Amino acid sequence: MPQTTPFAAKCIPNPYGSGHSHYKPVEESYGGLLYHDNNLVSGSLEALIQHLVPTVDYYPDRSYIFTFLLSSRLFLHPFELMSRVCYLCVEHHRVGDPQIDKKRIRDIAPKIVQLLTEWTETFPYDFRDERMMRSLKEMTHRLAFGDELSRRAMQRLIQRLLRKLTILGQYEESLVTSSSAVAAAVEKAGGLKAKQHVVRREECVLNLCDDPFILAQQLTHIEMERLSYIGPEEFVQAFAQKRPSDNHKSFFGKRRASNLEAYVEWFNRLSYLVATEVCLPVKKKHRARVLEFFIDVARECFNIGNFNSLMAIITGMNMNPVSRLKKTWGKVNTDKFEILEHQMDPSNNFYNYRTALRGATQRSATAHTTREKIVIPFFSLFIKDLYFLNEGCASRLPNGHINFEKFWELAKQVSEFLSWRQVICPFERDRKTLQYLISVSVFTEEELQLASYETEGPENNLERDTRRSLRSSLSRM
Repeated sequence: MPQTTPFAAKCIPNPYGSGHSHYKPVEESYGGLLYHDNNLVSGSLEALIQHLVPTVDYYPDRSYIFTFLLSSRLFLHPFELMSRVCYLCVEHHRVGDPQIDKKRIRDIAPKIVQLLTEWTETFPYDFRDERMMRSLKEMTHRLAFGDELSRRAMQRLIQRLLRKLTILGQYEESLVTSSSAVAAAVEKAGGLKAKQHVVRREECVLNLCDDPFILAQQLTHIEMERLSYIGPEEFVQAFAQKRPSDNHKSFFGKRRASNLEAYVEWFNRLSYLVATEVCLPVKKKHRARVLEFFIDVARECFNIGNFNSLMAIITGMNMNPVSRLKKTWGKVNTDKFEILEHQMDPSNNFYNYRTALRGATQRSATAHTTREKIVIPFFSLFIKDLYFLNEGCASRLPNGHINFEKFWELAKQVSEFLSWRQVICPFERDRKTLQYLISVSVFTEEELQLASYETEGPENNLERDTRRSLRSSLSRM
């Protein structure tokens, strides 16, 4: 990912580092862009767009391209940006003389192709908009006027992009199919509730996979696949949804960050799956065995660097229907679980977890094997950090400039996410276990609570009343 700042005419340090230039430590303005200590800190929207556009003698730094494409959608639709970039790249340089125009297009064409390649590779989902694809094809025809090689490069670019969008569509369709299968299983189970208070399915994760290392690997497969489909722009999309009144031009207002939301839903599903598996067995020793198994799975997830599954498992074990099973927990050696809870302790802003995450990130940076490269963050906290970064700093300054310092930091964190996202999971797939984890039915919150009371009876009048109420409400469903 990008590592240097823009403005190629100057010697400018990395905006992601702490170093500063030893000269000109003052604010300077260049064509509507404001620099401090040679770092771009703000600029008008028009100046920032102009800074994105290559010329014969200039090409924007990759860090600037990524940061501006990521953040610009808070201020204008990607299609609007695409239209203006295309105009500035080609039409703006026309003089009306066919020979001169042809030479100018031939000179600038390779850099236009390079810019559009970076855009389509990093933000392919922007091009699900038909107008964006139309602009790409129009640009191909314009480049053919001056440079046949660039026209062919554009055609290859479009072919790669279409393949990516096809794969995305297939993935989203698989999510819909999986959700439908789970819904059908829930509906089938619902038909039995009138006959019995808790539907105890015969399947159990231990019957399918009793090796915690293998299950942790399969969870990592699911995590990494779902991470890989989250576009970096979806984080900004989530911000736009929070405050649509501040962003009336945003095209995200009526769209959903579907892949991001699907990933959050997976975390919730895994938590409920763990709780369901613990509450399912009738015998205490079997419940204790399931608890110990998931503690071992969580530890293997920690060792792999899969912090999201780790936290989901801990969350499932801390749900009230599970935590209240005192007789079951009494048969479990909880030392390992307490160590894991300590690692994910939310106190001091998740200090222990953040320390472990930094360690995993450093290991990834110097990795000799693919397995050592794996870093799967606790995703809800990652989103929360980005949200507070966005909310804690104004996007526009009092003079109307875009606050680019804020977006450098946002891009830094999202760039790190992209480096984690691109790792290919090295573990062998166990298709039966994967299918089970994704599609097996899980209890609702009410069903979990009732299953817990049926497993280890109520301890006081309040719990007895709650059980009676749950039996009544579930039998009517």
